[in-house]
Amino acid sequence: MAWAAETAEHATAHAAESGSLVTAPEFWVAIGLALFVFFVGKRAYNLVGVALDDRSLKIKNRIDDAARMAEEAQALLATYERKQRDAAEEAETILDNARREAQRLTAEAKAELERTLKRREVQAMERIAQAEQAAVAEVRAKAVDVAIEATRKLMVERLTPSQADALIDTAIKELPTRLN
Repeated sequence: MAWAAETAEHATAHAAESGSLVTAPEFWVAIGLALFVFFVGKRAYNLVGVALDDRSLKIKNRIDDAARMAEEAQALLATYERKQRDAAEEAETILDNARREAQRLTAEAKAELERTLKRREVQAMERIAQAEQAAVAEVRAKAVDVAIEATRKLMVERLTPSQADALIDTAIKELPTRLN
Protein backbone atom coordinates (compact mmCIF):
# COMPACT_ATOMS: atom_id res chain seq x y z
CA MET A 1 0.00 0.00 0.00
CA ALA A 2 2.83 2.31 0.75
CA TRP A 3 4.23 1.67 -2.70
CA ALA A 4 0.84 2.50 -4.27
CA ALA A 5 0.72 5.75 -2.34
CA GLU A 6 4.23 6.62 -3.52
CA THR A 7 3.30 5.78 -7.06
CA ALA A 8 0.16 7.93 -6.84
CA GLU A 9 2.19 10.77 -5.40
CA HIS A 10 4.78 10.36 -8.10
CA ALA A 11 2.03 10.31 -10.72
CA THR A 12 0.58 13.50 -9.30
CA ALA A 13 3.94 15.18 -9.42
CA HIS A 14 4.51 13.95 -12.95
CA ALA A 15 1.03 15.08 -14.01
CA ALA A 16 1.72 18.48 -12.64
CA GLU A 17 4.75 18.63 -14.90
CA SER A 18 2.88 17.33 -17.89
CA GLY A 19 -0.21 19.25 -17.16
CA SER A 20 -2.91 16.63 -16.74
CA LEU A 21 -3.22 13.95 -14.08
CA VAL A 22 -5.78 11.88 -15.98
CA THR A 23 -3.57 11.55 -19.01
CA ALA A 24 -0.50 10.44 -17.09
CA PRO A 25 0.07 6.67 -17.39
CA GLU A 26 1.63 6.46 -13.93
CA PHE A 27 -1.66 7.68 -12.47
CA TRP A 28 -3.61 4.88 -14.11
CA VAL A 29 -1.00 2.32 -13.18
CA ALA A 30 -1.25 3.51 -9.57
CA ILE A 31 -5.07 3.37 -9.70
CA GLY A 32 -4.98 -0.14 -11.24
CA LEU A 33 -2.44 -1.31 -8.73
CA ALA A 34 -4.48 0.13 -5.87
CA LEU A 35 -7.64 -1.56 -7.17
CA PHE A 36 -5.75 -4.83 -7.70
CA VAL A 37 -4.31 -4.70 -4.20
CA PHE A 38 -7.74 -3.78 -2.80
CA PHE A 39 -9.61 -6.66 -4.49
CA VAL A 40 -6.88 -9.24 -4.01
CA GLY A 41 -6.42 -8.10 -0.40
CA LYS A 42 -10.17 -8.28 0.20
CA ARG A 43 -10.31 -11.75 -1.33
CA ALA A 44 -7.24 -12.87 0.61
CA TYR A 45 -8.71 -11.35 3.78
CA ASN A 46 -11.93 -13.30 3.20
CA LEU A 47 -10.02 -16.53 2.51
CA VAL A 48 -7.81 -16.07 5.57
CA GLY A 49 -10.88 -15.16 7.65
CA VAL A 50 -12.74 -18.27 6.48
CA ALA A 51 -9.66 -20.44 7.14
CA LEU A 52 -9.24 -18.92 10.60
CA ASP A 53 -12.96 -19.30 11.31
CA ASP A 54 -12.80 -22.96 10.23
CA ARG A 55 -9.72 -23.52 12.35
CA SER A 56 -11.29 -21.80 15.37
CA LEU A 57 -14.48 -23.87 14.87
CA LYS A 58 -12.41 -27.09 14.76
CA ILE A 59 -10.54 -26.01 17.89
CA LYS A 60 -13.82 -25.14 19.61
CA ASN A 61 -15.26 -28.54 18.61
CA ARG A 62 -12.16 -30.28 19.94
CA ILE A 63 -12.41 -28.34 23.19
CA ASP A 64 -16.11 -29.18 23.44
CA ASP A 65 -15.35 -32.86 22.72
CA ALA A 66 -12.57 -32.83 25.30
CA ALA A 67 -14.89 -31.21 27.86
CA ARG A 68 -17.62 -33.73 27.06
CA MET A 69 -15.16 -36.62 27.34
CA ALA A 70 -13.86 -35.20 30.63
CA GLU A 71 -17.43 -35.02 31.95
CA GLU A 72 -18.11 -38.58 30.77
CA ALA A 73 -14.86 -39.76 32.34
CA GLN A 74 -15.78 -38.00 35.57
CA ALA A 75 -19.24 -39.58 35.49
CA LEU A 76 -17.72 -43.02 34.81
CA LEU A 77 -15.22 -42.50 37.60
CA ALA A 78 -18.02 -41.53 39.98
CA THR A 79 -20.04 -44.56 38.85
CA TYR A 80 -17.13 -46.95 39.35
CA GLU A 81 -16.27 -45.41 42.70
CA ARG A 82 -19.90 -45.83 43.77
CA LYS A 83 -19.93 -49.41 42.49
CA GLN A 84 -16.67 -50.11 44.30
CA ARG A 85 -18.06 -48.59 47.49
CA ASP A 86 -21.28 -50.61 47.09
CA ALA A 87 -19.28 -53.79 46.45
CA ALA A 88 -17.15 -53.12 49.54
CA GLU A 89 -20.28 -52.56 51.63
CA GLU A 90 -21.86 -55.72 50.22
CA ALA A 91 -18.69 -57.70 50.94
CA GLU A 92 -18.68 -56.38 54.51
CA THR A 93 -22.35 -57.32 54.88
CA ILE A 94 -21.63 -60.81 53.53
CA LEU A 95 -18.71 -61.18 55.95
CA ASP A 96 -20.85 -60.02 58.88
CA ASN A 97 -23.59 -62.48 57.90
CA ALA A 98 -21.03 -65.26 57.54
CA ARG A 99 -19.59 -64.47 60.98
CA ARG A 100 -23.05 -64.48 62.56
CA GLU A 101 -23.94 -67.71 60.77
CA ALA A 102 -20.66 -69.31 61.91
CA GLN A 103 -21.34 -68.24 65.50
CA ARG A 104 -24.88 -69.59 65.29
CA LEU A 105 -23.69 -72.89 63.82
CA THR A 106 -20.97 -73.13 66.47
CA ALA A 107 -23.52 -72.56 69.22
CA GLU A 108 -25.87 -75.15 67.69
CA ALA A 109 -23.04 -77.67 67.33
CA LYS A 110 -21.98 -77.05 70.93
CA ALA A 111 -25.55 -77.52 72.17
CA GLU A 112 -25.97 -80.66 70.06
CA LEU A 113 -22.66 -82.01 71.38
CA GLU A 114 -23.80 -81.36 74.96
CA ARG A 115 -27.12 -83.12 74.30
CA THR A 116 -25.31 -86.05 72.69
CA LEU A 117 -22.87 -86.30 75.59
CA LYS A 118 -25.72 -86.23 78.13
CA ARG A 119 -27.64 -88.85 76.15
CA ARG A 120 -24.55 -91.07 75.97
CA GLU A 121 -23.93 -90.54 79.66
CA VAL A 122 -27.51 -91.64 80.42
CA GLN A 123 -27.10 -94.63 78.11
CA ALA A 124 -23.79 -95.53 79.77
CA MET A 125 -25.39 -95.23 83.20
CA GLU A 126 -28.27 -97.48 82.04
CA ARG A 127 -25.79 -100.02 80.67
CA ILE A 128 -23.85 -99.91 83.93
CA ALA A 129 -27.09 -100.44 85.89
CA GLN A 130 -28.05 -103.32 83.59
CA ALA A 131 -24.57 -104.80 83.94
CA GLU A 132 -24.84 -104.46 87.73
CA GLN A 133 -28.24 -106.16 87.68
CA ALA A 134 -26.91 -108.90 85.42
CA ALA A 135 -23.88 -109.35 87.67
CA VAL A 136 -26.11 -109.48 90.77
CA ALA A 137 -28.42 -111.98 89.03
CA GLU A 138 -25.43 -114.04 87.96
CA VAL A 139 -23.99 -113.96 91.47
CA ARG A 140 -27.37 -114.96 92.89
CA ALA A 141 -27.72 -117.76 90.35
CA LYS A 142 -24.22 -118.91 91.15
CA ALA A 143 -24.99 -118.67 94.87
CA VAL A 144 -28.17 -120.69 94.35
CA ASP A 145 -26.23 -123.26 92.33
CA VAL A 146 -23.54 -123.42 95.01
CA ALA A 147 -26.19 -123.68 97.76
CA ILE A 148 -28.06 -126.39 95.86
CA GLU A 149 -24.86 -128.30 95.27
CA ALA A 150 -23.86 -127.91 98.92
CA THR A 151 -27.34 -128.99 100.02
CA ARG A 152 -27.24 -131.97 97.68
CA LYS A 153 -23.86 -133.01 99.04
CA LEU A 154 -25.11 -132.60 102.61
CA MET A 155 -28.27 -134.51 101.82
CA VAL A 156 -26.36 -137.30 100.18
CA GLU A 157 -23.96 -137.48 103.08
CA ARG A 158 -26.41 -137.04 105.99
CA LEU A 159 -29.88 -138.16 104.83
CA THR A 160 -30.95 -141.70 104.87
CA PRO A 161 -32.97 -143.03 101.97
CA SER A 162 -36.20 -142.97 103.98
CA GLN A 163 -35.61 -139.35 105.03
CA ALA A 164 -34.89 -138.45 101.39
CA ASP A 165 -38.13 -140.08 100.23
CA ALA A 166 -40.11 -138.22 102.90
CA LEU A 167 -38.47 -134.92 101.91
CA ILE A 168 -39.29 -135.52 98.22
CA ASP A 169 -42.92 -136.33 99.05
CA THR A 170 -43.23 -133.11 101.08
CA ALA A 171 -41.70 -131.04 98.26
CA ILE A 172 -44.11 -132.55 95.73
CA LYS A 173 -47.08 -131.72 97.96
CA GLU A 174 -45.92 -128.09 98.41
CA LEU A 175 -45.15 -127.64 94.72
CA PRO A 176 -48.65 -126.47 93.65
CA THR A 177 -48.69 -123.78 96.38
CA ARG A 178 -45.21 -122.55 95.55
CA LEU A 179 -45.94 -122.20 91.83
CA ASN A 180 -48.91 -119.87 92.43
